[in-house]
Amino acid sequence: MTEHVTFVVNGVERTVTGSPDVPLLYVLRNDLGLMAAKFGCGMGLCGTCTVLLDGRPVHSCDTPLWAAAGKTVATLEGILDEPVGAALERGFLDHQALQCGYCTAGMMVTAAALLREKPNADEDAVRAALSRNLCRCGAHQRIVAAIRSAAQQLANSASAGNPAEDGQ
Repeated sequence: MTEHVTFVVNGVERTVTGSPDVPLLYVLRNDLGLMAAKFGCGMGLCGTCTVLLDGRPVHSCDTPLWAAAGKTVATLEGILDEPVGAALERGFLDHQALQCGYCTAGMMVTAAALLREKPNADEDAVRAALSRNLCRCGAHQRIVAAIRSAAQQLANSASAGNPAEDGQ
């Protein structure tokens, strides 16, 4: 069965035609050309495919297209233009938190959701948020440091009185 499904992706309303049961990941990559979210395990266990659905992290490999109808989806491509995305990008580069980079998009999207909700997230909160994201290269410690660094950058911007860079 084919249906039209409309949702907002990275601020742009999109309508796709397809099976409502197809994984959201396939629609994002194959139909919309958004390649940051990756196929990892295909079972919602590794977090490589993480996107935000109405601001909450979900594994797009096991989220059916119908679940996105009428909602907003944010991928790493859309988050990088926001202050929280820019801070995360700087943190990941400064802490060399990329090894193979396959998990990076999912890690950064999950971290963006965390820092939007808890801008001063401590290490325990970062580790808890990343509990559904796996890094198989051993860069997990640097990823946690990168996210803490991004939180500090956002706090410094907010305390400097720059409301445009308060993590929103």
